[in-house]
Amino acid sequence: MIPRYARPEMVAIWSPETRFRIWFEIEAHATDKLAELGVVPKEAAKTIWEKGGPATFDIDRIDEIERETKHDVIAFLTHLAEIVGPEARFVHQGMTSSDVLDTTLAVQLARATDLLLVGMDRLLAAIKTRAMEHKFTPTIGRSHGIHAEPVTFGLKLAQAYAEFDRCRARLLNARSEIATCAISGAVGTFANIDPQVEEYVAQQMGLAVEPVSTQVIPRDRHAMYFATLAVIASSIERLAIEIRHLQRTEVYEAEEYFSPGQKGSSAMPHKRNPVLTENLTGLARMVRAYALPAMENVALWHERDISHSSVERYIGPDATITLDFALHRLAMVVEKLLVYPANMQKNLDKLSGLHNSQRVLLALTQAGVSREDSYRLVQRNAMKTWLEGADFLTSLKNDAEVSSRIPAEKLEEMFDLGYHFKHVETIFDRVFGA
Repeated sequence: MIPRYARPEMVAIWSPETRFRIWFEIEAHATDKLAELGVVPKEAAKTIWEKGGPATFDIDRIDEIERETKHDVIAFLTHLAEIVGPEARFVHQGMTSSDVLDTTLAVQLARATDLLLVGMDRLLAAIKTRAMEHKFTPTIGRSHGIHAEPVTFGLKLAQAYAEFDRCRARLLNARSEIATCAISGAVGTFANIDPQVEEYVAQQMGLAVEPVSTQVIPRDRHAMYFATLAVIASSIERLAIEIRHLQRTEVYEAEEYFSPGQKGSSAMPHKRNPVLTENLTGLARMVRAYALPAMENVALWHERDISHSSVERYIGPDATITLDFALHRLAMVVEKLLVYPANMQKNLDKLSGLHNSQRVLLALTQAGVSREDSYRLVQRNAMKTWLEGADFLTSLKNDAEVSSRIPAEKLEEMFDLGYHFKHVETIFDRVFGA
């Protein structure tokens, strides 16, 4: 975790203090149910909560014990016994370390997802606001980076909204899939612990029961979770790159907010660089990088091994912390984005109406000209604009083969910008609702 790219709320989920508190809650809830089933004394379960509940666990002491035991869960249980006293012998009855570790990871990932959803909602709200603001702001659409036909800046943002709305749905599904509890004992057979304990702990921790755990929760769940985060990161990068392209000097249709006192370059005082969206591109690469090791974790040996453990100690915190930061950074970029409609119109007019070429092509075919000849006639005049800077409409009017089929006044009608936006409302209704 890099503090530069982290928000305190998400970091707290992965702190040692939070982890040990979740460990305690799992163990204490399990002991409660064991007491109800008559396996351990009810007074012991009560004492565990009374002494361990308000306790502040000494992380240095746990680390000291682990240096000797070489086992983190045993180190915690030993420290808990120092706090609780003799009744601590009833903790962890019939359980194995993975019951605690896997269930804790599920809790942490579920809580992390809740924060990711907050960031996603902020981003969606920002995109919607700016999309509505620029619903009919004309700009040129580009394919292959080359002028194509007109769109509106609002439509660009509507596309982003629809994409992140899908991301939100995937994130909800990922949360549902990852939030499972396993308290099944060694190799997952419940030989030494009743399945009712698992059901109770799951209920108390806000989780579902894992149908079959082989001492560990199957890692296909985790693979899908981190793959979902990777897809969301790619969507973040897509919008970030769009903004970066629009900020290029030669385009300059939109720009990241440049605050008073901000500096763009240590050498060139004139620079206004898209540093936030460039940063988002880099962060997206990191989140995607965590998906592959999560997929490699799926294939564990037999009922379990711990080859996944070291991986998840990295990717659990890093992927969620990084994506959380990225969502809020992108939301802020969109909220403060500087948009330049005049420059959009200037770029739109740069090729003197070439963006109407398809409309002229279609009109020629409807006037009886073959598609091949229609394409040749339109392209012939379009190339004069590209190569000579000629006005496209004037060239068409002066082309006898074109003007003999389409009168000048009809050609002029085909250069109406509003023609391209007649279905903007329909698209917006599809994305945002009527």
